[in-house]
Amino acid sequence: MADVQTNLNQKLPQDIIISPVITEKANDNLLIGKYTFKVAKDSNKIEIKKAVESLFDGVKVQKVNTMNVRGQFRRQGRNRGGYTASWKKAIVTLAEGSKTIEFFEGMV
Repeated sequence: MADVQTNLNQKLPQDIIISPVITEKANDNLLIGKYTFKVAKDSNKIEIKKAVESLFDGVKVQKVNTMNVRGQFRRQGRNRGGYTASWKKAIVTLAEGSKTIEFFEGMV
């Protein structure tokens, strides 16, 4: 029974890496081998590293930095307001001899 339970709790790489973050600062980091992704809030650094290495062939991750991004206040008319959803961001640093991620190559 324990083997079945551990297989159910494992997440797919597509569930961990949600989308790339495309901003000016993220594009500047591409030149030094750092890639920024929006990731699942309950994922940790080890899961993010394994997900990036399995989704992109030939990529070797050296380091992963994560941070929680708080939702911003947005107004809805004159008196109403709400917050955008909070999310988790991961900045992945690739190893020296690693292959680059093809998705980001046209942005540099």
